[in-house]
Amino acid sequence: MTVIVTDAGFGPAIQREIVGLAELADQTAVDLSNTDDPQALVGRLDQLTLIRVAFPAFNDGRGFTVARRLRELGYTGQLLALGPVIADQYAMLRRVGFDGAEIPDDLAARQPAEQWQFRAADWRDHHYQAKLRA
Repeated sequence: MTVIVTDAGFGPAIQREIVGLAELADQTAVDLSNTDDPQALVGRLDQLTLIRVAFPAFNDGRGFTVARRLRELGYTGQLLALGPVIADQYAMLRRVGFDGAEIPDDLAARQPAEQWQFRAADWRDHHYQAKLRA
């Protein structure tokens, strides 16, 4: 099982049909690997309501780039990181365009909602770019 993490804390896992990029036809939710090219979704982005981007390990950051590209291409639906990302990465996830993360139950048990919410409180303000702009 999994848990959804948002700025508000933990929520239940998503219960809907989600397919991989190769199987995408008329579905509204798709899973992307961290090696998929977001450009493959051009022309379909307005039909999608959910995209999950795989993070096979917390130390594999390619999903950050996929998310940023999706937002640059105009995707406005829900965008979730999928996999074992950690609470310390939450602010970075939000900054590149993710709305939250879908994490394994065992990770949620090790890093309770409070740790994620601590990172969610100020993700827009406390980063080096904000300090440079001040």
